[in-house]
Amino acid sequence: MRVDRAGGLTCVIIAREMLDTTQSDAAPPKDEPRGCLFALSQPPLMIFLAVIGCLLLMASLHDLLLL
Repeated sequence: MRVDRAGGLTCVIIAREMLDTTQSDAAPPKDEPRGCLFALSQPPLMIFLAVIGCLLLMASLHDLLLL
């Protein structure tokens, strides 16, 4: 137990997984540099960019065809 700044007690639990600092098999090798395409391969970023691209496409088609 420890006392936080507000004066209340907080419970701190440290699991065995949090103490394990061994390198997993999924980690990339240290000698392989990561380029800028590594960031573009992340699914959340690609979904975000696809949504923004669709919004821009819909806005441009609206301006060209309906106005």
